[in-house]
Amino acid sequence: MAHEQEKKPHAVCIPGPIQGHINPMLKLAKILHSKGFLITFVNTEFNHQRLLRSRGSDALRGLPSFRFETIPDGLPCPENLDATQELWSLAKSVDETCFHPFKSLVEKMNDSYSPVTCIVSDFLMCFTLDVAKELRLPEILLWTSGAGSLICFHQYPNLLEKGLMPIKDPTYLVNGYLDTVVDCIPAMSGIRLKDIPPFVRMIYPHDEYMVQFFSSQIERAKKASAIVFNTFHELDYDILDTLSSLFPPCFEIGPLHLLENKITDKSLLTSAIKSNLWKEDTECLKWLDSKPPASVIYVNFGSIVVMTPQQLVEFCWGLAKSNYSFLWIIRPDLVIGDSAVLPSEFLAEISDRGLLASWCPQEQVLNHPSIGGFLTHSGWNSTIESISNGVPMLCWPFFADQQTNCWLSCNKWGVALEIDNDVKRDEVLKLVIELMNGEKGKEMRKNAIEWKNKADEACVLPSGSSMANLEKLIHHLQASILQNE
Repeated sequence: MAHEQEKKPHAVCIPGPIQGHINPMLKLAKILHSKGFLITFVNTEFNHQRLLRSRGSDALRGLPSFRFETIPDGLPCPENLDATQELWSLAKSVDETCFHPFKSLVEKMNDSYSPVTCIVSDFLMCFTLDVAKELRLPEILLWTSGAGSLICFHQYPNLLEKGLMPIKDPTYLVNGYLDTVVDCIPAMSGIRLKDIPPFVRMIYPHDEYMVQFFSSQIERAKKASAIVFNTFHELDYDILDTLSSLFPPCFEIGPLHLLENKITDKSLLTSAIKSNLWKEDTECLKWLDSKPPASVIYVNFGSIVVMTPQQLVEFCWGLAKSNYSFLWIIRPDLVIGDSAVLPSEFLAEISDRGLLASWCPQEQVLNHPSIGGFLTHSGWNSTIESISNGVPMLCWPFFADQQTNCWLSCNKWGVALEIDNDVKRDEVLKLVIELMNGEKGKEMRKNAIEWKNKADEACVLPSGSSMANLEKLIHHLQASILQNE
């Protein structure tokens, strides 16, 4: 067995240490595994322990050819062991402290397991490029957010130079200034300042650091061997053409969950390896089985979004008064500084048509025939999963790439409507009804199904764009490995 392993390429895969980055990296790792790669998947110690709590003590035993390792994230242990860590401090700590632990881990695997032949890293973990350079290893990066947002992040210096950002004071958040159309973002004609990842507004503590962080990661990423995107050519072709002129070779091989389902060898048991940091409630699938086709609204604001108690109440009554059935995922840490306490009157009103859960298997939910719409924060995983299942969306973006994903979904792909940041129950009510049964909702559903069919073709047919790009990526990676031997 050891002799066989020595013949195989060995990829070390390291995701960004938050849920929305771990999921797509694990899918890419499984895809590479199905193509003959040995895999070592590296989580932070904090997230490793979360996975063991959510999925059981055997969840990360892996396989002889698909192993799990950890490195520290450099942060003190937080009070809440099952909530996402504060992002700016996590980004800073990982960037400043993880180089040496990661290098030591790679060297240990060279000596005790199988020689590492390449590194596959999250785009925002670019300290790994320095390790790759020192150890003479090729490295590819995975951009886990929407492709359009990378162009926006790349243009941060341009926005600052033009004086469009930062905003002068908090009144600019509400005086219409953010509706200004920006003409300097390639392939994003008509995009507004409000649709650009909001760190550049620099109105909150640590925004300035995050602008510098993204700018530095982008410059470092230009030294990678290749960059992988979780999208498909037909959806983002013009954006990807632009990115190809700015970065190393780009390969769009998504939606990754479709590609994973199509090509991984289930006999290798990688299908049993999962990455949810919260314990999933699978009972919701039985509840969905009892509902008519396209009759249920799925509500999930992802793993990071937080809201005020008042915003929670507005969503509650907007959904309740719509009279549609809904499945709502409410994390324990969804409400800022408090637990998510729902009005007793709301719970009484929706008892026969609303189901609340703390987490769920989202891919299965979005693929369920009873789901007719998705109220989402517009994270990229949620967006691409919704599009590839033909489900139209209501978008309430929070931060990072979500504003850009929302704008593209509403204005370019025609599959979504946006909810104002200052959410009101009457607007939620109106938009839910439009989504589920209005003329615009019907058009959005038609568009979503067309995109679903294109996503399927990209990942099913041998000549499909994502299948073809995957083969090109494997060839590129193999050639890079040979070149570095």
